[in-house]
Amino acid sequence: MIQKAIHSENAPKAIGPYSPAVKVGDFIYLSGQLPIDPKTGKLAEGGIAEQTEQCLKNVSAVLAECGLGMEYVLKTTVYLTDMNDFAEMNKVYGTYFREPYPARSAAEVSKLALGAKVEIEAFAMDTRALEVICSEESCANCSEKETCEF
Repeated sequence: MIQKAIHSENAPKAIGPYSPAVKVGDFIYLSGQLPIDPKTGKLAEGGIAEQTEQCLKNVSAVLAECGLGMEYVLKTTVYLTDMNDFAEMNKVYGTYFREPYPARSAAEVSKLALGAKVEIEAFAMDTRALEVICSEESCANCSEKETCEF
């Protein structure tokens, strides 16, 4: 099998038969990250802001196992048990990403595991090799160097 399970000591362990993330080639698929503090194994104390912060810390910790930061995230899905929490979640979320922001979906769900208020899943791509290739003066993958995004 060409896929590799990704685990981090700095993120919670899976609470079921799944991997926190799976890497296939340059693609990293992160399972939904609950706001579980990996040190205590319990939900982060506080409201939606604290829970969102913990979810994103967990995403970041899993990506770090691949040597990546949040800038490699291309898409997220945010699950909220109350869409009225969206604005507060969005404030915290915005501190973890910069332009160009990843694509995102957000949906209200009736319940989340362990009674969490939020869960965030992500898709990332390790583009470091492509960035090196495209940063070279003679970028063979680009038809016109002036229009190359890298």
